[in-house]
Amino acid sequence: MRTLAVTQNITVDGSIEMLGDWFDPQGQGEVDSSDLLDELHRQDAAADAFLVGRRTFEDLRGYWPQLTDDPTGIADYLDRVQKYVVSATVTDPQWQNTTILSEDPIGRIRALKAQPGRDIVTTGSITLCHALIEAELVDEYRLFVYPVVQGRGRRLFPDGYELPRLTLLDAKAFRSGITYSRYAVQDRSTGAA
Repeated sequence: MRTLAVTQNITVDGSIEMLGDWFDPQGQGEVDSSDLLDELHRQDAAADAFLVGRRTFEDLRGYWPQLTDDPTGIADYLDRVQKYVVSATVTDPQWQNTTILSEDPIGRIRALKAQPGRDIVTTGSITLCHALIEAELVDEYRLFVYPVVQGRGRRLFPDGYELPRLTLLDAKAFRSGITYSRYAVQDRSTGAA
């Protein structure tokens, strides 16, 4: 069974909705963020599927493929990786290696997890993340916490949703002040990660 990991950029106060300018996809200003990029590339190498909702897909498609000089390597990764987009309206993705999941997306994602392969990663896509969480399809949460309090915005977990215990798998801090925590969801029947 493949790991489905929710990877999110998140503020200290728990918002994943980017309402301000706290997130810069090209780096964090004048700070050397090579350590952060190393972690992102490590995770990219362990994944062969990228799962997003329509709005996040359209944002990514409007930004990354247009870059002519991307020192981060993210544009190249996004061009190569197999992308899965949950959408009832997109019919022509206009981006290579993209599959649209329009019918029974939760069932199709469950089937994708059962196929051989590496990690399936989702990011952004708040509505999709909520659906994946409620369907109990998420195996890991990988959170990049930015040293910012936004004071508003949508959260990673749906209101009222509880996970009694997560198991910390990894944690680190980067020169930019961003911290990273990786958690596994414990098996609900046994309590094991």
